[in-house]
Amino acid sequence: FMSQKQPKPSLTGVRIKARKRDEKEKFDPSTFRDAIITGLNECESDFEQVERYLDGAGGKLDYRRYAETLFDILFAGGVLAPGGTLQDEGDKSKGSIYTNICVFEAEESHEGLRAFLQSLEEETTKVIGFIKNFTESQRKKLAIVTGHLLANGIVTPAVFTSLYTNDILVRDGLSLEFATVMFTSWLKEKDISNVSSALKKSHQDSKLLELFPFNKRSMEHFEEYFNGVGLEQLVDFERHRQIAVSKKKLQKNLQENIEKGANIKDIISNTKEDMKSFSLKEHNVVVILWDTVMGAMEWSKKEDLIAEQSLRHLRPYTPLFEAFTTKGRSELTLIVRVQDFCYDNMNFLKVFHKIVLRFYKADVLSEDTILKWYNEAHSSKGKSIFLQQMKDMVEWLKNAEEETDSGDDEN
Repeated sequence: FMSQKQPKPSLTGVRIKARKRDEKEKFDPSTFRDAIITGLNECESDFEQVERYLDGAGGKLDYRRYAETLFDILFAGGVLAPGGTLQDEGDKSKGSIYTNICVFEAEESHEGLRAFLQSLEEETTKVIGFIKNFTESQRKKLAIVTGHLLANGIVTPAVFTSLYTNDILVRDGLSLEFATVMFTSWLKEKDISNVSSALKKSHQDSKLLELFPFNKRSMEHFEEYFNGVGLEQLVDFERHRQIAVSKKKLQKNLQENIEKGANIKDIISNTKEDMKSFSLKEHNVVVILWDTVMGAMEWSKKEDLIAEQSLRHLRPYTPLFEAFTTKGRSELTLIVRVQDFCYDNMNFLKVFHKIVLRFYKADVLSEDTILKWYNEAHSSKGKSIFLQQMKDMVEWLKNAEEETDSGDDEN
């Protein structure tokens, strides 16, 4: 006979326990809200305690999953319902479902609201100091976000001071890697003037070379690297900053020479040495010479005395100006600077043409330079006044030039 199949054992009535890894945690923003608000209220408006609490709670509460709830609380003091009102649902027996430690309940002043931004700045500073412990992807994401925060003025450049001060980050190239992504992100949103202004305000503008290991801390390496990663704007910024620093050093040395009464030959020699060591161009130096020489005099407030006083003051310094106007560009830079000075200092308005004549006679300014300035290269400052002043001299120069040409033809 045919054998009958035995029935399989039944699991009816038996509950199968799911493995922990297969269980999906329930989305429960209310419980998250209650935990955050309870913790904030226990801090009693002490922002140092708030910062410590939020830092510690991040290890227990899922900030990423409940990010919307967290930001609702930090801005509005509770969870926002559709339409913008605060939700009032919740088990109030467990405590308040609102907190006054939020933007909306803060004092209506920059000081009152600064604490919130200060907490964000301190947290960003701390996290950047730990980049050695992050993956490459995590470092890149943090750098992009930091660049965005900087571009919008939410944090200041002080947040990335650890990139200079942490020798290990500098040595391992992590500082340079992070800064590259951060500045790229920043410059995608703002121009270099925004970066420059922010760096100067936080006194970070002179620190960029310190992103490099000590043996590569030179302008040559700086240019090669940042030009290579498409951050030419940063290279221009650093180059201009270094020129400005060099100009200040040269001006300081020049002032000291003038104050101690050094003879003109020594001043010329010392200034040429400074120009070479600071890698400055002659047209940069001649402007410094003018500003320093004119700044060394206490000028009369009487306009009718200025002409005589200025010409007398400039007389001994004409060999100094002659030594640094060996190129046409330097001469043109000087005459434009004299024009701007005479316009900015109203008592000198009627003296401009007399100074130019003095410099022409002393071979500081050439005929070609004066004519070029008159025809096309003058500054817009006081243009009509100074062109009118120079009209007779220019006519004289042109006639002299024609007479010279005529004499050459006859020969």
